[in-house]
Amino acid sequence: MKSIKYITGCLALCVIFMTSCKKDFLSLTSTDKISNATILSDTTLFEAYVINRYIGVKLQNKEDDNTGFGRGFQWAFWSSLTDESIYNNDDNTWVIQQGHLAPNNLGDAGTLWGRSYRGIRECNYALSVINGLPLSAGHKNRLIGELEFIRAFRYQDLIRNYGGIVLMGDKVTELTDNLQDPSLFNRASITESIAYASSQLDDAASKLPVDNGSTWALGRATKGAALALKSRLLLYAASPLYSAGTWQAAAAAAKAVMDLGKYSLFQGGYRQLFVTPENNNEIIFERLFYPVTAAHLPIETDNGPNSYGGYGGNVPLQNIVDAYQMSNGKAITDPASGYDSQNPYVNRDPRFYATILYNRAPYRNSTVDVFLPGGKDSNQGPNPQNASKTGYYLRKFADDNYPVTGSNQTGAQPWIYFRYAEILLNYAEAQNEVAGPDASVYQAINTIRQRASVNMPILSGLSQDDMRAAIRNERRIELAFEEHRFYDVRRWKIAEQTENVPAYGIAVSVNAANPSGYSYAQKVALTGRSFLQQHYWLPIPLAEIQASNGQLKQNPFYTN
Repeated sequence: MKSIKYITGCLALCVIFMTSCKKDFLSLTSTDKISNATILSDTTLFEAYVINRYIGVKLQNKEDDNTGFGRGFQWAFWSSLTDESIYNNDDNTWVIQQGHLAPNNLGDAGTLWGRSYRGIRECNYALSVINGLPLSAGHKNRLIGELEFIRAFRYQDLIRNYGGIVLMGDKVTELTDNLQDPSLFNRASITESIAYASSQLDDAASKLPVDNGSTWALGRATKGAALALKSRLLLYAASPLYSAGTWQAAAAAAKAVMDLGKYSLFQGGYRQLFVTPENNNEIIFERLFYPVTAAHLPIETDNGPNSYGGYGGNVPLQNIVDAYQMSNGKAITDPASGYDSQNPYVNRDPRFYATILYNRAPYRNSTVDVFLPGGKDSNQGPNPQNASKTGYYLRKFADDNYPVTGSNQTGAQPWIYFRYAEILLNYAEAQNEVAGPDASVYQAINTIRQRASVNMPILSGLSQDDMRAAIRNERRIELAFEEHRFYDVRRWKIAEQTENVPAYGIAVSVNAANPSGYSYAQKVALTGRSFLQQHYWLPIPLAEIQASNGQLKQNPFYTN
C-alpha cells in the first residue's frame, strides 16, 4: 500500500501546484518501455527484440503473460475445441464446441487475428532497420532468417484458421495509414497466401543454421524448423479443404526434413519424450520454460486430478479413448480384438497409458479413482468443482518429478511445436496420396509404431483407402492433444462428422459382481456439441471488419 499512497500523493500535489508541477510530471520518461532509438543503438538489445518475437503479449483472460505460437502452457488447449477433450470449466471453449461461433463471439479463438498481425508488423519493423545495424554479415543473415521464420509462422496460423489472408509484404503499418489503401484489407487467395509463406520459409531455411550450437540459442529457429513448418503448410495446401497445392510437393517438403539426417524418434519412452528437452533428437522446434521464472500455469496443476490438488482442466473424451487400438493392433470394434467394455483399459496401445489417466490408473504412488460412490477423483472427492466431467484426466506432457501444486517448482518441460514423428506422418499421408502405400509409406508409419516403448504391430497389405484411414488414426493417437486434431479434421473435410458427435465420457460405478470390480457406462460429458459448414474457417473478428470500414471481407456464411 505504501507505493500506491505515494503515487496518489504525487497526483494530489500536482493538482495543488499545477503551475510548478505540470512540466516535470508530464515529461517523465517511461521506465517500462525501450525506445526505437535505444534498440537501434545497441545490437544486444536488437537481438533481444528479435528473440522476443517468438512470443506475444497477453490479449485476453486465461492466456500467459508471454503467449507463444500455440496454446500450450495456458489454461485451455486447442484439443478442447475438438473431439479429444473438453475444458472442464469452460473458459470460453464451449462456445466453439457447441457451435456458437460468430464474428462478435469467438470464445477462446478471439485473439488469433490480432496477435498474428501484431507479430507480423513487429517482424517487418525489425527487417526494415536491420541493414543499418553494425552486425557481421553472418549474424545479420541469421537474424533475417529468424524473422522470416517467425513471420511465416504467424502467416501459417492465419491461413489455417481463416483461409486466404491479407499479405502485408514488408510494410510496417502505422496508425496514420490511409484506410483507403487496399493493401491493408485485400485478402489474397489461399494459393497466393501459401505460396508467399512457403517462399519466406525457403529463404529462411537458406539463412538458418542446421544446429543452434549453444545452450543460449536453444528454442530458436533452425533450418529444420523452417523446413518442418513448410512441410506442415504444404500438407495442408494439398488437403481437400485447401486444394491449393499438390501431394507431390507435400511429400517432397517432408522428405527434405528427413534428408537432413539430423532427426530421429526418441527411444527413451513415449511419455518421457515430452518432458526431455536435452539430447532429444525428435524435437525440431520447441518453446523452453524454466522453473521459478516461468510465467505460465503448469500443466501438472492445470490438468492434474482433483484429489492431488489439480484443476482437472483439459479432460480427455471417450471419443479419443475409443480410438486407441488394442495392443494386438485391432480396433476395439473388431470382434477379434479381445476388447471388454467392462474391463476397458487392459491391453491397449501403450501410448494410451502414457497419455490418459483412467479409473484405477497408477499415478504418483497411488491410483486415480473416478468411481462412484466415494472415488477420491470423482465429484465426491476433495475439490469437487475440479473433478473431471468425462471420467478421465490428461497425463501427457506432465512431469511426475514436479509437484502438482507449487508454481515455483513446476512446469519447466518444453512445449514442442514440431517433432520428427509429425514429419514422418506428413510424408506417409502425402506419399500415400501420390502413389498408394509403397515401401516408403510403410517405412514411415511403421517406424513410429515400432518405436521403443510402443511396439505396436506393423501395418502391411493395405489398400490406398485403408492406408489413408490408418494414417489418419495414427495421427490421432501419436499427436493426441498436440493441437493437430482441430486442423486435421477440417483440412480432411470430415469435421461435420467428427465434431457433430456428442462429447462422451465414462460413468464408473463400484460393482463387485464384475471381474474388474466396476461397471462402465458411456455418458454425455458436454451437451449440445455442434459443427456447421461455416466452422471450417474461423470468422474474422467483427472489430477488425468495422475498423476497416467494411473493406475487409468476412468468411462465407457468417453475418457481421
